[in-house]
Amino acid sequence: MRRLHGIFGYALAPLFFVATVAHAEGKLGVFDAWIRAAPPGVTMMAGYATLKNSGDAPISVLTVQSDAFRQSSIHQTVIEHGVAKMRETPRIDLAPGATVTLKPGGAHLMLVDPRHAIGKGEKVRMVFLLADGARVETYFEVVAPDSVGDDTQ
Repeated sequence: MRRLHGIFGYALAPLFFVATVAHAEGKLGVFDAWIRAAPPGVTMMAGYATLKNSGDAPISVLTVQSDAFRQSSIHQTVIEHGVAKMRETPRIDLAPGATVTLKPGGAHLMLVDPRHAIGKGEKVRMVFLLADGARVETYFEVVAPDSVGDDTQ
């Protein structure tokens, strides 16, 4: 009986290897993540970063969460009748190898109702939730308002 188990084990081993190799997977990387510092009492802030899919399958970022804010979501700045407005975006899709830059005046993270004062030099924990159920944790650095150029949203 022991020999029979060994034979089946050797016979099935290549199948497990093939299944593992054939599985495609997206992999989200988050780079240059930052939040512009704001005066005390501000109820809305924005987060910016570069998102990259370094895997070999597409991925979809559905939302972002942070214990530092009561609400957080992905937004896009759109121009309607010459006026810039922000609209929530249901997802960010990234093909294998694709990069999306979250930046002032474009796609960004809307961070609402900070739970405490968030000052320059802090690192704010953020968790990106992906459509496949994966969670990608990263930290956003809080930077001085004048350290990121003239772009504002």
